[in-house]
Amino acid sequence: MAAYETEIRELLDRRADACAAKDVDRLMSLYSPGVVYHDVVPPLQFVGEDAVRRNFVRWFGEYDGPISLETHELSVAVGGGAAFAHMLHLDSGTRKNGVRSSIWVRSTVGFRRTGGRWLITHEHISVPVDPRNMRAWFPPEKWAPKN
Repeated sequence: MAAYETEIRELLDRRADACAAKDVDRLMSLYSPGVVYHDVVPPLQFVGEDAVRRNFVRWFGEYDGPISLETHELSVAVGGGAAFAHMLHLDSGTRKNGVRSSIWVRSTVGFRRTGGRWLITHEHISVPVDPRNMRAWFPPEKWAPKN
């Protein structure tokens, strides 16, 4: 199982590299055809390769230049032909309007081993919200972006 965990971690590194390069083809090669992707943007759920690809193209188009996807607190669990990982990501870059932005998101990713390789079958992205003001929230002392 340790070898499988290493493979999952390497796949997640390739995922972050593909996002940084905004390389949708390389990114989509990591996803299964029937992937289900839950995101923080409408319509909230994207099912299948085509819908997920369109969502990534939309996301990449919001940035001028590379996107940094910095992973923190990664945990991977593997059992048989399935695995899942959860982590925090600091998603940052320069938006098309010239504003440099950073946002923390929580990510849970499900994998299935098919044909001797791992593919992402499910992904869930969320942003913690302070219910008092409905704004995204993270404790600033621990989660402040490192510039």
